[in-house]
Amino acid sequence: MYDRLFRHISHLVELTDDEFAFLKTLFIPKKLRRKQFLLQEGDVDKYIAFVDKGLLRVYTVDEKGVEHIVQFAPEGWWASDLYSYLTGEPSRYNIEALEDAELLLLDQASNERMVQVVTKMERYLRLILQNNYVATHRRLVNSLSQSAEEKYREFVQRYPDIAQRVPQHMIASYLGITPAFLSRIRGRKPSEE
Repeated sequence: MYDRLFRHISHLVELTDDEFAFLKTLFIPKKLRRKQFLLQEGDVDKYIAFVDKGLLRVYTVDEKGVEHIVQFAPEGWWASDLYSYLTGEPSRYNIEALEDAELLLLDQASNERMVQVVTKMERYLRLILQNNYVATHRRLVNSLSQSAEEKYREFVQRYPDIAQRVPQHMIASYLGITPAFLSRIRGRKPSEE
């Protein structure tokens, strides 16, 4: 169950077998069934979760009951409400399994122990946060500057696996458009844009 995590870490930092063995003791394996929640709005996020298998979505629900998906997390991705995790404040987000999932959870105490004992993991976490910041910033700029068609085409190009695994109404929610509008976009040929 830890192979994917260790491959992910190894792409960014080089660890010894002993360091890997130590890291393994810090993570809590967790299985979720499809439609089961890892986190619900109003609860404090006590873990950051590495997705070993399956697919999660992170979303919020507005006052009108409309869902707004802010992240999909397939295998090899991390998912959490980092603000809630770091501050201890209640989360505004829900984290739900879209498929049966196997996760590796890391609480704050274990996270602190990890970076104290295996100092290279601080670099790993910094690189993960930097990559997340860049992706979030790119998504923000695209949402302000791209047409709905451009956002959809980029999503499909950048995340073809996710596009095949999630329902169209969830892609529409992620892109900030209605399912009906997404259906019209999907029906167009690229030359019609």
